[in-house]
Amino acid sequence: MSRRALLSVSDKAGLAGFARGLRRCGFELYSTGGTLRALEEAGVEAHPVSDLTGFPEILDGRVKTLHPGVHAGLLARRDSAAQMQQLEEHGLKTIDLVCVNLYPFLEAAGRPEADPSDVIEQIDVGGPALLRAAAKNHASVLVVARPERYSEVLEALQGKEVPADLRQRLAAEAFAQTAAYDTWIAAWLRGPNADFPPELPFAGRLARVLRYGENPHQKAAFYRQPDAGGLGVARQVQGPDLSFNNIQDAAAAQALVFEYQKPAAVIVKHTNPCGIAVASELADAYRRAYECDTVSAFGAVVALNRPLDAPTAELIVQIKTDLVVAPALLPAAAEVLARRPNTRVLEAPGAQAGLLDLDLRSVPGGFLAQTWDRSGFDRAACSVASRRSPTDAEWEQLELAWLAVKHVKSNAIVLFREGAAVGVGAGQMSRVESVQLAVRRAGARAAGSVLASDAFFPFPDGVEEGLRAGVVAFIQPGGSVKDSEVVAAADASGAAMVMTGERHFAH
Repeated sequence: MSRRALLSVSDKAGLAGFARGLRRCGFELYSTGGTLRALEEAGVEAHPVSDLTGFPEILDGRVKTLHPGVHAGLLARRDSAAQMQQLEEHGLKTIDLVCVNLYPFLEAAGRPEADPSDVIEQIDVGGPALLRAAAKNHASVLVVARPERYSEVLEALQGKEVPADLRQRLAAEAFAQTAAYDTWIAAWLRGPNADFPPELPFAGRLARVLRYGENPHQKAAFYRQPDAGGLGVARQVQGPDLSFNNIQDAAAAQALVFEYQKPAAVIVKHTNPCGIAVASELADAYRRAYECDTVSAFGAVVALNRPLDAPTAELIVQIKTDLVVAPALLPAAAEVLARRPNTRVLEAPGAQAGLLDLDLRSVPGGFLAQTWDRSGFDRAACSVASRRSPTDAEWEQLELAWLAVKHVKSNAIVLFREGAAVGVGAGQMSRVESVQLAVRRAGARAAGSVLASDAFFPFPDGVEEGLRAGVVAFIQPGGSVKDSEVVAAADASGAAMVMTGERHFAH
């Protein structure tokens, strides 16, 4: 008995070779519009889908395969004599293989100034219907949703029977693809400022399976958001495969380094920065970031917001560095980093707002969703709570510290001086302990520094610790019932204190 395959693809890569392979396996080929033309140009015999439906494509191609001549042939149960009889009564034929990939909706939606009507025309209706119908009846219909499966499918078709586990796996892939596709469409239709919907699907594309998770006994993989840039489009230049922890640290470092307009370097260990600096030259920024905590910088992740040059690379290779991520890698810098072949090097742009622009975190039984903390620094929105206002130089350092502190795990304290962090206190259970930790790491460099706190000081003790170390200005959200006592402590030492009215917890 003749077997039939329906091919309708947007991505024509590998199509001709796959179609020829199907012909060799005895398939009759049916196809739509552009796919049919591509097959004809390649010299592959194929029939228009109208031969199955007895109906032409209409509505500018919006309706091509939505017809019983297609879907009855896909959905009919081969083990049901009654259903097979119905096909025969209506002159319909079975379809044994469907090869579909969908209209490029994400590409259309991601174009700057895309006309909404053009984006809507890239919402595929017939393609997902074909995939879902074939996947539902996968015991009888092979469904191929990805060009990378072509060779595997052709090899399986050489045997007497296609293995049931392959059929099921391909069906699962098809349902996952249509689910992801609908997720992106729903996100685009909601828009960036919509309320949280009753159902919140999210989707990603597998970028790589990782060696393991946070620990060796955990499995892990990295899924990317195709339209959001960042690490999802990173190119690995050298080094071993990325680990789960590498990616987490790189994400944390990159998010912080792109807060700054000037050349900046950030060094991260266990998702917390242990070095931050800005300077007129990238190499100087890295050097000063490293000086913040030379012990913790060993085996850390480095992020830069400028193309990595040779002078900066020469400094980086002086110590063991797990990973370096920069928007680009200059050839001379690549030669330098090659001396450390176990250092992973990524080229990656900054992340951008994609359609699924939410910060998601899983918990047992569900997941949490929130908007990203993209709030920057607005000097005009700040209030000076102390008798003394910050000097212009102090304002500059307060801004740098405030941009940094929201990327430090709470309770978070950052000391900044002359464009560089000199002490970081992270993840302590009490705020005063975070101040003590930051001050201890800064040592003598705390004198003349400014201090940023991600949340209010519940008591004056944290401010007093900073003052004893020589801190001259503070920036914090305010809002404590003891704000007056906290401000009085600053006033007693002649320090400036600024309140932002905005908290930056990072749990």
